[in-house]
Amino acid sequence: MTGSWLASWHPEPDGRPVLLCLPPAGAGCGQFREWQRVLGDDIAVIGVQLPGREARWADPDPASVDEVVGGVAADLSTLIPAEHPLVVYGHSFGGLLGYEITRSLRKERDQRVRALVVAACRPPHHWTGPGRGLAENDRALAGLLDDRGLSADDLDEDSRELMLDVLRRDARLSLTYTGVDLTAVDCAMEAWGGEMDRTVLPEHVRGWRDYAAGDFRSRMFPGGHYFGLDTPAETPALLHDLATGPSTSPSTGGRA
Repeated sequence: MTGSWLASWHPEPDGRPVLLCLPPAGAGCGQFREWQRVLGDDIAVIGVQLPGREARWADPDPASVDEVVGGVAADLSTLIPAEHPLVVYGHSFGGLLGYEITRSLRKERDQRVRALVVAACRPPHHWTGPGRGLAENDRALAGLLDDRGLSADDLDEDSRELMLDVLRRDARLSLTYTGVDLTAVDCAMEAWGGEMDRTVLPEHVRGWRDYAAGDFRSRMFPGGHYFGLDTPAETPALLHDLATGPSTSPSTGGRA
């Protein structure tokens, strides 16, 4: 662990671009270890690890989304300088956290990330007000878990209950999101969606354009809510291009 909030699978970022990965609710960041192997030595993959899972199983739950954002930003500041090339990728609830971390880095460190990628995530205004949060009840949370497509061999009754408990805790955490001052991020942004996703619809994906002050692109992929994680071959390649390609100017205001 490089810090209580971060897990790294590369010895040192040095001058390499950093890919900061935030997993979906109910999951740990260990799933991104494979991305480091796929991407090789060109990019340093760093995962964001929330308490209550994997190496942080015994750690207490964060009190708020603000605590998570502040903790991640603080740990990241000890690892890389503000001018270091950085791409932020967040899936589902991780996308909302990634958006807020990107804003925090700009506000507190004057660090503009190279690109923010939000996948299978509703825009911030959908996380506030009536019906806000990750899911309305246990049935909806169970549906998210079922969407992972885990077989009975992978998920016995005890394991399923443990995973549901982590999902419940993340759902409670999502309810602390206040969405104050929902400003656009001044970096390139991509919003990705799964064509078979039942919870994040194409209009949600396109709705992220209101939060992009720089270049914006939306993409739809085959699969459901966990596209790109279940069949990740294409995802690391696209993120590699964003991390190593030319930096875009926030003044271009491109849309797609």
